[in-house]
Amino acid sequence: MENFNLQSHLDEVYAHFPEGDRRPVIGITGNFNEGEATLSKRYYDSVIRAGGIPVIIPPVADRHVLANTLDTIDGLLLSGGADLNPLWTGDEPSTRLHRINEERDLPELLITRMAFNRQIPMLGICRGIQTLAVALGGHVAQDVYEAREQQDGQPAARERSKIFGLRSNAQQAPALAPMIKHSQEAGRSELTHSVNIGQGSMLYGIYKQEKIFVNSFHHQAVSDGGKRFVVTATAPDGVIEAIESSEYKPIMGVQWHPECLESGLPLFQWLVRQATTFAEAKQLHRRIVTLDTHCDTPMFFPQGIRFNQRDPRILVDLEKMTEGQLSAVTMAAYLPQPKIGEQFSQKVAFEVGSPMEYADLIFNKIENIVQENSRYISIARTAADLYEDKRKGRKSIMFAIENGLALNHDVKNVQHFAQRGVVYITLCHNGDNDICDSAKGCNTHNGVSQFGELVIEQMNKYGIMVDLSHAAEKSFYDALNISRTPIVCSHSNCRALCDHPRNLTDDQLRALARVGGLCHITLYGGFLRASGEATVLDALAHLQHAIDIMGIDHVGLGTDFDGDGGVRGLADASELINFTTHLMHRKYSERDIEKIWGGNWLRLMAQVQRESEK
Repeated sequence: MENFNLQSHLDEVYAHFPEGDRRPVIGITGNFNEGEATLSKRYYDSVIRAGGIPVIIPPVADRHVLANTLDTIDGLLLSGGADLNPLWTGDEPSTRLHRINEERDLPELLITRMAFNRQIPMLGICRGIQTLAVALGGHVAQDVYEAREQQDGQPAARERSKIFGLRSNAQQAPALAPMIKHSQEAGRSELTHSVNIGQGSMLYGIYKQEKIFVNSFHHQAVSDGGKRFVVTATAPDGVIEAIESSEYKPIMGVQWHPECLESGLPLFQWLVRQATTFAEAKQLHRRIVTLDTHCDTPMFFPQGIRFNQRDPRILVDLEKMTEGQLSAVTMAAYLPQPKIGEQFSQKVAFEVGSPMEYADLIFNKIENIVQENSRYISIARTAADLYEDKRKGRKSIMFAIENGLALNHDVKNVQHFAQRGVVYITLCHNGDNDICDSAKGCNTHNGVSQFGELVIEQMNKYGIMVDLSHAAEKSFYDALNISRTPIVCSHSNCRALCDHPRNLTDDQLRALARVGGLCHITLYGGFLRASGEATVLDALAHLQHAIDIMGIDHVGLGTDFDGDGGVRGLADASELINFTTHLMHRKYSERDIEKIWGGNWLRLMAQVQRESEK
């Protein structure tokens, strides 16, 4: 007989779920039919079985509602349903288009884009895979049979079809195979055809086999995943059955309905695992200061940049910092190095009397932006400032100078910039200056000049960190010997992995570690790999190599965003939480992640500033 004693049910709940046993929250997009928001029980049952907490998201297009909803979930499940309106991709409706659902389209396309910007793990099912594609730059065939008819007899389509036969973006399609029936009339739990899975994909990692059998109830399919996706599974006739992120993010879509199959549970378990990691990363970012030690975004501030919103012209703004859960960023006043015979005024877009005035102009622009957004962001000069901003829920900006040319050949200006709050000066850039030789220079001084020695001594005196990114190897070792405090390389990589003169040799890394210095890995592709497109995996490889040589206490991240930094998987500040999830997947401890994300830098910055007080 059914037990109607409420207390006994509560006792059982508390016995199985002790306090602190938090499970990830999975938002599921609801259907809409005849004025009612609905959802098949199989979706939320599958999430529960996989270990997640399901929350149904109604089809609401209000952006504030969507933003607040995304703040409360750890993963997003895009459910199946009616066709997408082809007008969203600029197509006119085919005569074979079935029922569309105007209540769902805009809310789901919006929430998908917003979840993507926030790096939330996503799984799209049937209509959901098509929503992923359309929201993120791909395309959907309104009817797979009509699409085949249009392609039959076209030689180009047989050589490389965007709609059929792709196992990945790098492979060519075979000749078009005979079509199979995709819109089946069998029961939902009936296996009706096979799909071929590409090795090396997340989907293959889930099933560990190249062929699985699925159900099928669709007449539409993704025709082109776009640049953000690779195709990872196809039906025997080449119709795309699964896509996943090409940017090493936990985003996947499948054309079948796994919620109706016992064999579909591993997909929901995959989403819950990814959501668990994401939830842990969010919690970690809320507890620690996450600091990017180098970006060049201020170069764009004089162009009317809107820093308080998602401005597509820059890679670091307040919105992207929030999405990537970045606490603080060191913004450099970058000064291009004039060639012999050139005037500095020829290298910049503003009329200024000297390099020093130009640096001050940049800092003035930053201060104006901060003042306009003082509720959300502050200028920090010390580790204590950063922690105080963190406590108050504000982002932080720190000042730096990239190219000691800003000193205008006057050592007294070190004190001027110390008083402005500059925390480090990169001694040179791409070309020798009056301080030292550059990695891309012509050995003007054979290392650090006599003037450069005075500059370093004054930087020690006034608590400014000495940054040797961009310096020639001889300049590096000279500065190491001259400086009374440890030096840093705010945005440099490992020459053992990419043979570029801007990168540090293993001997340099060891020497840096011996004096207590730091090497912060940067995201400029040319410093990460000699050829081909660099990705987040390359950045992680350089980080691990630096750790192997120097130890965990001497590394960090300086992205060089807006100074040509940014790679696939870490393309702008909104994606920086992905760096944390990758570290977590590689079993870095919370303590080590905290060191990488700024703990090492704050320790050394505080040491340099304490030494100046003596």
